[in-house]
Amino acid sequence: MLDVVNRRPNITVALIAGYFLLCIGLRLAVSTSLEIDESEQAFVSQFLMLGYGSQPPFYNWLQYGLTSLFGPSLATMTVLKNGLLFLCCLFYGLAAREVLNDRRLTAIATVGVLTFPPIFLLAQRDLSHTVAALFAVSLFLYAFIRTMTRPSLFAYILTGAAVGIGVISKYNFALVPTAAILAILPEPRLRARIFDWRILVAIAVCTLIALPHGYWILENLGAASRNTLHEMGTAQQTSYLTKALKGVIALVAASLRGAAIPLVVFALVFRKDLAAIWRAESPWTRVIGRMLLLCLGAVLLIMLAVGATHMREKWLVLFLVLLPLYLALKVEASGVDTARSVRPFLLLVAFIVVTTLVVVSARAVVRPWFGKLSRLSIPYSTLVDTVVKQEGAEPAMVIASDKLLGGNVRTRLHGAKVFVAGNSSSPIEHLTGPLLVVWSDNGKLDSQPPEGLLDILKSLGVAEETMKPQQLALPYLNGNLPDRYGFGYFWIADPSR
Repeated sequence: MLDVVNRRPNITVALIAGYFLLCIGLRLAVSTSLEIDESEQAFVSQFLMLGYGSQPPFYNWLQYGLTSLFGPSLATMTVLKNGLLFLCCLFYGLAAREVLNDRRLTAIATVGVLTFPPIFLLAQRDLSHTVAALFAVSLFLYAFIRTMTRPSLFAYILTGAAVGIGVISKYNFALVPTAAILAILPEPRLRARIFDWRILVAIAVCTLIALPHGYWILENLGAASRNTLHEMGTAQQTSYLTKALKGVIALVAASLRGAAIPLVVFALVFRKDLAAIWRAESPWTRVIGRMLLLCLGAVLLIMLAVGATHMREKWLVLFLVLLPLYLALKVEASGVDTARSVRPFLLLVAFIVVTTLVVVSARAVVRPWFGKLSRLSIPYSTLVDTVVKQEGAEPAMVIASDKLLGGNVRTRLHGAKVFVAGNSSSPIEHLTGPLLVVWSDNGKLDSQPPEGLLDILKSLGVAEETMKPQQLALPYLNGNLPDRYGFGYFWIADPSR
């Protein structure tokens, strides 16, 4: 097989597709319970809104569409995530093909996308909006490069669509097209593409896609930015100089961590030619290199402006993902022989990503054997099955104490409307029965219903005598632990009485 890869590098696309099919199969096999982002998607996919809080809505809209067609399930969420990651690799490969003459290097650049931890590790645990943004970056990269090399009305339209999709996938995506425009300014031949009349069409397409959510942002600016600024550590009460120093260190450290694996893999495969590759240059190495530096420089300026002191690799992967293409362009510019490069590159990357996938997938099954539990071990499916069996019917409405619980319940009750206590974006207008009200205090047995949950029920007119708490102590999924996970619930047959 690997000899075929050397002769036909395009087969790498099929291998990448096989990898993501394996990701889907293993995720569906290991547990029916959801991670945090998965439960969030299961819950919000009930609602089609212009905005959902601190994250743009593109991924939510896609999830809403799939859920509307096939119902809420772990399968629809897993297929969407891995489908977008596959499309990310596919468009990245198409972009590489536009500027690389050596098809082996095209294959290497495409496979290189998988070497980033947010893709081969974090996405297989719990990511959503970053996945959509990675797809948008690759789509933009392909459209942008095609516009520069083979300008056409279609290429400009595709570029505008990619930018529109990107800005409603992740807000920091906006740095990528901005950096791309600045990066081509020193190149006279490419610079002329900016002043082509067809760029007006691209701007119009981008505006049409981004406008609905843009209107929502104007009305909800605080909700769109508050959580991100908090995670970046802007609220720390320290001097500006201290914050600035911490911000620079955080950015450098996150960049090094994020780029370490692709740099090491390229260095190992091309170790004999590193000096020649380092010195090599071409117009496209300059453009992609400038884009990468401009994006990271813009992140630094933003961090200094808002006093941010924290940076994560997953926030930078939208920019660092340019690195495999940049390195492949450097290799081609150096003129080194790549005849024997695909095989070791593919083997090394395959070892990294498949080993990580197996370890991540096995944790839900193996950890309970040693008394260690995760969210994938919590028996949400058993909870729903037990309640339905005890009450003899499925609920028409569910009110859950939090989104993790609400999202998990929804994937098991396709016909019920699920609400979460305290979630202002989806208020409860009226109650229908049978009504299931469910809560959990981190699995503690005999937990009492939260006060906030009781207040909501009272405000909706539910009589106190109908609120008869029941308790369930259910075995964890996988393993034979003697411990049980506790849930509490009300079953109200007719909440209007």
